[in-house]
Amino acid sequence: MEQHNAIVITGGYLDSSNAKTAHGLIRGSDRYNIVGIIDQESAGKDAGEVLDGRKRDIPVYGSIRDFINTGKQATYCVIGVATKGGVIPQAIQMILKEALENNLNLVNGLHEYVSDVPELAALAAQKGLEIIDVRKPKKFRDLHFWSGKIIEAKCPKIAVLGTDCALGKRTTTRFLVSAMRKAGYKAEMIYTGQTGWMQGAKYGFVFDSTLNDFISGEMEHAVVTCYKEVKPDIIFIEGQSALRNPSGPAGAEWIVSAAADAVVLQHNPARKQYKDMEYYPAYIPELKDEVSLIKIYGAPTVAITINSERMTTAEARKAASKYQEELGIPAILPLEDGVDRLVPIFETMIKKSLIQA
Repeated sequence: MEQHNAIVITGGYLDSSNAKTAHGLIRGSDRYNIVGIIDQESAGKDAGEVLDGRKRDIPVYGSIRDFINTGKQATYCVIGVATKGGVIPQAIQMILKEALENNLNLVNGLHEYVSDVPELAALAAQKGLEIIDVRKPKKFRDLHFWSGKIIEAKCPKIAVLGTDCALGKRTTTRFLVSAMRKAGYKAEMIYTGQTGWMQGAKYGFVFDSTLNDFISGEMEHAVVTCYKEVKPDIIFIEGQSALRNPSGPAGAEWIVSAAADAVVLQHNPARKQYKDMEYYPAYIPELKDEVSLIKIYGAPTVAITINSERMTTAEARKAASKYQEELGIPAILPLEDGVDRLVPIFETMIKKSLIQA
């Protein structure tokens, strides 16, 4: 895949969870080479250091003009924030206009389409620039119903689920793919969100812009196509939201429609209520109860991965030890410690699948 230089706009939210798309791109992308972040609040810093204290040589600029003045070149400008309701705020629209004026193509993962903003669409057309609205649904003729072909995907399929949204499921999925590849296996990721596509995953679909009737079929089609074209040893499927999140329950299709052989479950011990729903009396279940529910759906949970937001590393490791003892499965901190400890679990599954084949 050819990489194009891109800048990412975060509108002052680089140091918050609202910029999770930007965070994913800072951590790595095969589709775009990120050469700068546009964020007035963190200007002058290194984006990696803002994110997690690790220098990545991605400078943060206060404006697109500041980036242009450096003489560096970019082809794309990516919206790197998730806004309330998925709308494009006026402040972001002004930055997008400036990007177009400086001959940058636009990439948008929000629910509202840039191509539906008349001024921006007209300016892009006038300058011959591309607007990529990643969440635009597929045409009806390109959608798939579930068919049962999932049985043709013979390798282990691992669903990376979570107890809430915005926990880092995509990042953990990428870490797992990378670790298995490093161990000598052919591993692939099925993306289910816009950032996974932006990071360059080849197979998948955008879950929350797919008509409900076709979600199971699109999941199956992505997995089966990946298996037939690549013949991977193992497939990891990026999760979305959570089985019991009232604002968007999700996870059943990963286990049932994609016939997941196992689940890796991401959890933040410090988070007691669902993100942005503190006003509603719905509480994140005990981890053992979520593991039991996942088992009822048909898959064993083989590992717990800990998101340590709002915790010290020591607190997160203590929680991991508690879960490991309670559940009898590994519990690790992916960002702090990596995921190499989980490789033997999946090696065993791969060897078993080859014997059965």
